[in-house]
Order: sequence, then C-alpha cells, then structure tokens
Amino acid sequence: MRQGRWHCRLQPEPSHLVNFMNPVSLRSHLVRLLGGGAIALLAASGALAQTLHMYGPGGPAPAMKEAAAAFERAGGAKIEVVAGPTPQWLPQAKSDADLVYSGSETMMTDFVVALEPQLSHREVTPLYLRPLAMLVRPGNPRRIRSFEDLLRPGTSILVVNGAGQNGAWEDAAGRKGDIRTVKALRANIAAYARNSAEAKATWTADPSIDVWLIWNIWQVASPALADVVEIAPDYAIYRDTGVAITSRGKDKPQAQKFVEFLQSPAGAAIFAKWGWKTN
Repeated sequence: MRQGRWHCRLQPEPSHLVNFMNPVSLRSHLVRLLGGGAIALLAASGALAQTLHMYGPGGPAPAMKEAAAAFERAGGAKIEVVAGPTPQWLPQAKSDADLVYSGSETMMTDFVVALEPQLSHREVTPLYLRPLAMLVRPGNPRRIRSFEDLLRPGTSILVVNGAGQNGAWEDAAGRKGDIRTVKALRANIAAYARNSAEAKATWTADPSIDVWLIWNIWQVASPALADVVEIAPDYAIYRDTGVAITSRGKDKPQAQKFVEFLQSPAGAAIFAKWGWKTN
C-alpha cells in the first residue's frame, strides 16, 4: 500500500436499490419485502389502483353511479358505469365487463343469454324494486288522479314495450282480470317506445301525449320533465334492478365487495334517494 494516496473503487449501484421518489420502484420493493400479503395490503390502502367496468340500462344509472362513487370514496376500486340502451354498450361489455346490472329480471335473463359464457344465472343478485307510475305534464293539466283515468276516451298514453318493460302496461291493466280494462287502455296508447330513452325523447318532442307509463324513478331523475301520479295497489306492479358479476369480474375481489356495498345500508340509502323501494 502506497503512503499518502487514497484509492477509491466506485461500486455499481445495486440492482435492488430503491428509488423512493419513484412510486413504481417503491411499490415493487414493498412487494418483495412483504411477499404476497403486500398486494392485499396495498390494495386495501388504495395504492394499487384498479378500475372495474360495469354496464347496464339508463333507468337505474343515477343510483348506480352515485353508489359507485361512494364505494370509491370509501376506499374501494373505481367502478366505471356505462349506461344506456343495450346495443350501445353490449359489444364492449363482451370484451371487458366485470359487472352488469339490469332494469328487470327479464332484462337480466336477456343479458345472461347475450353475454354467455361470461355471465351466469347463478351470479345474479336482485337488489331493489320500483313501481310503475303515471308521469303527467307539469301541473297535471288533464287531472289524472287514478289508473281508471287512463281509460277515459281521448287520453293519450305513451308506453315502453321493451328493455325490461315488455308488457308492463298489460300487466297493470290486467291485474283485476277484466279484459275491458286492457281494451280501453290499448285504445288510448298513442306511442310504443322500444326503450326508456326513446320514450323520454318522444315525451319531450310530442306535447300532445298526456301520460307516460314508466317507472317512478324517471321522474325522480328529471323532476322538471313531468309530475308523478302513483298507481293504486289494485293496479301496481314492480320490477327490480339486479347485479351480476361476470367470469372476468370473479377474479377481482373488489367486484364482490361492490355487490356487498350495494346491499349495505349505505347502498340502500342511495337507491332510496332515487325512488327505489329498499325495505
């Protein structure tokens, strides 16, 4: 060793050195240190961001979107809710849907068939009901007070025949087993819409229509569009919204957590706010 001289050998930076300013490096280091449990820990803390894709009709969408936002604020995954008529989202849902929600049991059955083998009847969870209602023009100028008022000659009625409402008007009219009620109501139907979105457009465009037979939640979502008149129990019918996890979503624990959230008191309160029957 030579006196008076210092020798310094620069060592290469270890491959495992962590850049604590880099979130990706830090996360990878934590996973190595903690093993498999780190993933669950980080997911619970929100460090591992995850977006789940959910599809369904427009009617339940306001409540479903608010529930998704509340779930995310509570520490759950982000749920991206795509809503509208089925043909608009079905092709994309076939490739990335984690969850699907419906506007009725018949609609959910159609979804299961359309999304096979991604969706199974066994994965369907019914959530909440809402009633058929009579939406009338603001101020109720035709003085519609009861279901019997729909049978008066000259009353112009809009119904939805499709998208979970197949035969809804017929179910209501036939509740008492009197064919005269069905005949009288049919005679007053001025327009048949294929889905609720189309019906809303027709209602807006044609002020000659007096009554729109549809679920009460459409008036809750758009109170300036119409007033609501409840249908008495003798003619009342209800259909539900339900949710199902696809086979893709089954691999993501947050999908099941969201289904549980929807059924929780917090989820029920959100749906009740939007006009759903939760008790």
